[in-house]
Amino acid sequence: MTSSCCIHLLRQELAMDGIEIHDIKLGTIILSHNPGKVSLKKIESLIESFGFEIIINKEEILVEQIKQAVIDLVHNSTYNAMVRNSDYLVQRFEMSYPYISTLFSKHENTTLEKFTILHKIEKVKELIEYGELTLSEIAYMMGYSSAQYLSSQFKTITGISVTEHKVIPSNGRKGLDKLTQGE
Repeated sequence: MTSSCCIHLLRQELAMDGIEIHDIKLGTIILSHNPGKVSLKKIESLIESFGFEIIINKEEILVEQIKQAVIDLVHNSTYNAMVRNSDYLVQRFEMSYPYISTLFSKHENTTLEKFTILHKIEKVKELIEYGELTLSEIAYMMGYSSAQYLSSQFKTITGISVTEHKVIPSNGRKGLDKLTQGE
């Protein structure tokens, strides 16, 4: 789940089937149900019918938590350019960055660095569209060493320049759940 709308929709649909939600937040749901009325298979089917994935494997759960941490860092908080992404993840999960990165690559079809860059570029697109900050301010805010480096990475990832994006801003905006390999 990547948004409050997803959470609301899932809460509503599960409640209609008599499933009690104890906790639901981005990426996690804790529920209880009467197996005589609603089977676990029905719950899984309902959740999957909305495009959500059920994860039981501990490594896959950790990978989802890592993805959520990157999303939180880039999209949902005041991005602190002074804190390196790797330091943030190491502190949050109390694991070494090489372990986190290797685990991520093992379960995803991309590297953790690429995943983070894709999210940063998506946030940059959003900030450009707001039109409230200069490119230099955005670069600093997002942890880039310069506006030129941001522009170069933007062009590499999106295939268009920052200037072209300003002219046609709807070009290339993606949902956060669709950011995997810059598709």
